[in-house]
Amino acid sequence: MAKAREIYVCSACGAESLNWRGQCPSCHAWNTLRNRVQAKNQPTAPAEKAVVLCEVSEETASPYTSGIEALDRVLGHGLVPGGAFLIGGEPGIGKSTLLLQVAGNVARSGQCVLYASGEEALPQIRARARRLEMLFPSLMAISTHSTEDILSAVSSLKPALLIVDSVQTVGSSAADGQPGNVTQIRQVTQELMEACRQDGVTLILVGHVTKDGVLAGPRLLEHMVDTVISLEGDRRQMFRLLRVFKNRFGPNEELLVFRMTREGLSVIDDPSTFFLQARDPKLSGTAVVMAVDGQRPLAVEVQALVSRSFLNIPRRTALGFDVNRLHLLLAVLEKRLKLNFSQVDIYAKVGGGMRLAEPGLDLALVAAVLSSYYDLPLPEKGVFWGEVDLNGQIRPVQAQELRLVQAKRLGFSPCLYPQGEAGDGLAALGDLSAALFHR
Repeated sequence: MAKAREIYVCSACGAESLNWRGQCPSCHAWNTLRNRVQAKNQPTAPAEKAVVLCEVSEETASPYTSGIEALDRVLGHGLVPGGAFLIGGEPGIGKSTLLLQVAGNVARSGQCVLYASGEEALPQIRARARRLEMLFPSLMAISTHSTEDILSAVSSLKPALLIVDSVQTVGSSAADGQPGNVTQIRQVTQELMEACRQDGVTLILVGHVTKDGVLAGPRLLEHMVDTVISLEGDRRQMFRLLRVFKNRFGPNEELLVFRMTREGLSVIDDPSTFFLQARDPKLSGTAVVMAVDGQRPLAVEVQALVSRSFLNIPRRTALGFDVNRLHLLLAVLEKRLKLNFSQVDIYAKVGGGMRLAEPGLDLALVAAVLSSYYDLPLPEKGVFWGEVDLNGQIRPVQAQELRLVQAKRLGFSPCLYPQGEAGDGLAALGDLSAALFHR
């Protein structure tokens, strides 16, 4: 018989240690090492031999459609047999709804789909599927917390697609602890991926997120799967953003915009001006930025309000971007344009509930602040993008030509952007202030 040995596993990061320690040597958390018995001298599979790389066949199983053409595009070519996809997002953001739509679309084509849920009972799943009009004979469902039950169903049904909602609610008897801990998540994912790759089944895992918005569980989980997808948005808003952070089958950093309706998530075909709805350009303190998220240019409104302060320390509030970015730009404006913001409160936000982190936001944010400060509206069809450095210079950003082409296609004019090789554009904040407010 195989001998057993004791090891210690960190409940925070999953790192293993042969000896107990008060502090984990990997993540440095205290009192997280737990005792675990591991089998020793287990029989191993035959060793793989190295082969000549140029003689390896590139033939793989053909992808099949998810039933949502835009989703197939951002994934590369659709759903790949044997591929593993991980989708994360906040509770109630629409992960289960989107995946049930995909499951129904695949089942509509006649392929078998297995929807395994550890969060909902079968009547709840059926009620949602009926609302989405996704009830088909080849759509199978199972409500369980056991990996063994799911693998048994996969072995008997041989589905084309397996959806597990969610990986944190499923446990394996081969690992210690309750479902959702680091060891269980890693073991469950490994067992499901091995079985699906062996049978050519597409695997989609739903993952929970922490309060910081990152996927819960070991970081190893994101390395194990082929594609990592995030579904984002404000639950009080009607739109959702699907981002592809990692993709072995297609491009990364892709973006897809959905609208949440009673019938499910519907794709917004041209989201370029979707976030400018009900905008009044005649008001001061609003500017349009041509932002690029992934490979998609989006026109988004940036708003700023500068008002007299009655506090000893004026307020600085930012929604939709990092507040430290606002502090930095205000310091640059005070230094380079000789402005005094010590007696005013400044509030800034990105319209439509969007969150932007790209450097091209700087110029539009500065323009909105100056517009509210002088109480003068910006050009009605003006659009801005560019990075502002600490010297007050306006620096070029990526995809500048893509932004310019999209801005002209949408009819924006003037287009205020950083100076390029041709010499046109803005070089410093003084040029922006002169062009807009001191003509």
